[in-house]
Amino acid sequence: MTQSFADQNVLVVGGAGFVGSNLVRLLLHQRPRRVTIVDNFLSSDPVNVPDDPIVRLVADSITSDRVLRELDEDVDYAYHLACFHGNQSSIHDPLMDHENNTLTSLKLFERLKEIKSLKKVVYSAAGCAVAAKTFDGATATTEDAPVSLFHDSPYSISKLIGEMYGNYYFSRYGLPFVRARFQNVYGPGEILGAGRWRGTPATVWRNVTPTFVWKSLHREALPVENGGVATRDFIFVEDLARGLIACALKGDPGEAYNLGSGVETSIRELAERINAATGNTTAIALAPARDWDRSGQRFAAIGKAHDKLGFLAQIGLEKGLQSTIGWTRENQRTILRCMMQHARFVPKVRIYA
Repeated sequence: MTQSFADQNVLVVGGAGFVGSNLVRLLLHQRPRRVTIVDNFLSSDPVNVPDDPIVRLVADSITSDRVLRELDEDVDYAYHLACFHGNQSSIHDPLMDHENNTLTSLKLFERLKEIKSLKKVVYSAAGCAVAAKTFDGATATTEDAPVSLFHDSPYSISKLIGEMYGNYYFSRYGLPFVRARFQNVYGPGEILGAGRWRGTPATVWRNVTPTFVWKSLHREALPVENGGVATRDFIFVEDLARGLIACALKGDPGEAYNLGSGVETSIRELAERINAATGNTTAIALAPARDWDRSGQRFAAIGKAHDKLGFLAQIGLEKGLQSTIGWTRENQRTILRCMMQHARFVPKVRIYA
């Protein structure tokens, strides 16, 4: 088995997204023969596609029969990172979540089973779908943790179904399927408002870190729900990209690996750290708990990824936030462009002085 992507043919479904584009840029350092990105830009923006002659962009959905039919027959590695972002959009439109989460996985795996050159297929699984539902104190979630049949969102359900379909194709057809269980990823490249309107303000205010960074830079009050007692495992996107590479080169088919920092951080602490880093003195705005969210406190066990893949997150939260804040300052025009395309749906989106 090769220990490098040099001269390899790599498929990245969702490669224009936040995580996918960071992965592609890291892959390019190893000079693969070709990188094919398939992305329909539902929740991403073309600015994130690296400008490199070995990168081929297919601007369409992986559910397209034509796109599937025209995939290279000599793909060495495939990453399935496409998803319907995220929980709140899936609650608003479960059918759209099904089309862009569940169906994408099934149709892709059905096609990939025919490609005999595949060394590994890496799937972006969701740590939140496996973590225990608790506000009473979290313990580290292991890869073999029991999975509940009761979930907070269609997104969580569909990410688990993707794991199940991948395991089926591994067991039935020998698809070399590896599950990379993402924790809460943050960092440069996550563009607020990227993509098309997906039914809720979460189209603009995506994940907690970029939302807090943007509002803090513009001296707004950070909205902290339920007293900020919820906890998450924050992993910097460059670390996650390294973990994805490790999953492809060293992961065992049929196995799952947590890609996280292993550090539990409360949302209140995150808000305070970001405000301190930006110099925002506006008081935090306490808000009610989200009525759909029962998965309040969680973080990942990281021993398996370290022991089996040699993966350990290297960038701590303080350094990672500084990098994210710097990137946000430098890319305000791009972020504003993406946010403003939804201004008629989200009146609070405005251009700052």
